[in-house]
Amino acid sequence: MHSRVDMTAAGKLRIPLVALLAGALGLVGCAVTAPGLLAGGGVAPNDVIRPDAPPEYDVIVAQIARSEGRLADATAAYERAVAKDEESAYLHRKVAESLAMTNRLEDSLHHAYRAFELDPDDQPTRLFLGQIYRLRRDPDAAEKVLLDDSGEPIDPMAASLLYQIYLGSERPAEALETAEWWVEQAPESLRARVALANAYQALGRVDDAERALRDALERDPGNLRIYDALARSLGKRGDRAAQISLYEEVLDRYPRHQATLIALGEVYLAENDLASAIAVFEKIEQYYPDDMHSVLRLGFLKYEDRKFDEAALRFERVLEVSPKEDEIAFFLGIVRRRSGDDDGAVEAFARISSDHQRYVDARRQIAAIREGRDDYAGALAEIENVIAVEPSRELDLYKASLLAKSGDFDGAIDHLEAMLDGGSGDDEVYYNLGVVYGEAKRIDEAVQYMQRALEANPDNASALNYVGYTWAERGVNLDEAETMILRAIELRPDDGYIVDSLGWVYYMRARPLVASGRNREARAYIERALEELKRAEHLTGGDPVVSEHLGDTYLLLDEKGLALERFEEASQMKPREEEQPNLFEKLESLQRELR
Repeated sequence: MHSRVDMTAAGKLRIPLVALLAGALGLVGCAVTAPGLLAGGGVAPNDVIRPDAPPEYDVIVAQIARSEGRLADATAAYERAVAKDEESAYLHRKVAESLAMTNRLEDSLHHAYRAFELDPDDQPTRLFLGQIYRLRRDPDAAEKVLLDDSGEPIDPMAASLLYQIYLGSERPAEALETAEWWVEQAPESLRARVALANAYQALGRVDDAERALRDALERDPGNLRIYDALARSLGKRGDRAAQISLYEEVLDRYPRHQATLIALGEVYLAENDLASAIAVFEKIEQYYPDDMHSVLRLGFLKYEDRKFDEAALRFERVLEVSPKEDEIAFFLGIVRRRSGDDDGAVEAFARISSDHQRYVDARRQIAAIREGRDDYAGALAEIENVIAVEPSRELDLYKASLLAKSGDFDGAIDHLEAMLDGGSGDDEVYYNLGVVYGEAKRIDEAVQYMQRALEANPDNASALNYVGYTWAERGVNLDEAETMILRAIELRPDDGYIVDSLGWVYYMRARPLVASGRNREARAYIERALEELKRAEHLTGGDPVVSEHLGDTYLLLDEKGLALERFEEASQMKPREEEQPNLFEKLESLQRELR
């Protein structure tokens, strides 16, 4: 008959470990190393199972296995021990702990509860059982083991567990009551005071939460965790000014504290204070040059601030460290393109592998660069290669546009008509057919296709704008043109090019009135034209056609100096010759006149 394992409340064997090991192996008084022992003192895995050995032997085997990271072997050894002594609360708890470490929570709960039944006053067992109930989200069961007969936590550790359970179960009032008890029992515990603040926060008592955290700071003025908790509390109540002040207070003590600098930068961003956020992330970059995450963040902030060259430098640094980051290579291409470095942009886009999600976008960007250089054949080759990898309707439409621009008008028309596939309701293809005819200067046919697009979809904003602007350019059907463009603006209110069309309609309404001397009526239209054209300028970020339209409108007002400024502005913006054939003639004429 094996004797029951006798453990202290601290969970240690009463018998010395070496004596137990020697006794269990039958080595007392022997100086010879037994076959079952490893040279380093452990037990060989193939010799550990001894059904006739006392449970103490299996406990030692389990401890050795656990120290070596063999959790499954440790669990099996504890289970063998408890099978030999099923009335040992200690063994049931050890089995439970080992099972929990291997994520067998239901089996762990069985043994933990049996340990509690055998020794209900054992504090480690009750705390461990409370942990399992926390994981199972079972607050009622947790209360039975973590509260004493008077309904109070058995100790501060139990209070900590109960607090977490109540807060996770959305029982903030009980979480607060538990945190208050915890603070009362352990007044020096900063964890207890932070818990108290969080409970107040959960109840919406933000002033009490802040007071609790400031009280904790008085007890430990340099504790960064408390500063962080207080800052988050201030953030939740929307007091970002106080939050910023608090972070600056921390940085007065610890000027290079990285987490605080990052948090301060994020608050500035939440306040839409881009300049201050950039200044903070520049400090992080200076103090922690290897923090590529912050370097990358600074790159995006520089991009947002339209400092494209500086953004590119940050993306390049990240790619030096992580050259396979295709996503960053894509954004490097974007900022290089925005800064006018088309060659650098092509180099960045070309780095992106064909299996990356940005590959198609990258090759489209390369095609657009080639198109901008009038290399339509090169652009077309890029798009055809992409279509072979990932065909799409959008790319097919772009291909038609490139065919037309490369001079293959018939090829573009055939390609688009093939996309119709005998149908008559495809407004997008009709719109693109209209564009191709328009680029071929066959405007009447272009308008007819745009009208067919509108028959298929009366809310095609691009077609509405095309027809309306074309009529405005010709000075015909101005009432109808205005109606169509206003409808297009309803559909796309932030499209600066459509807003420009509306301004141009008002200009064309004013021009015959000026010619007939009806200046008061004309001025009302001119003012509306200027209002819309300036709004278009803002929405587009600057466009040569919009600038030329503003110059024409100022000229109609006889404001020749302002007109000249706008024509000069348009001439410096890479004007589009097909849309602005008379820009330089008007500019030179006005320069001579004013000179």
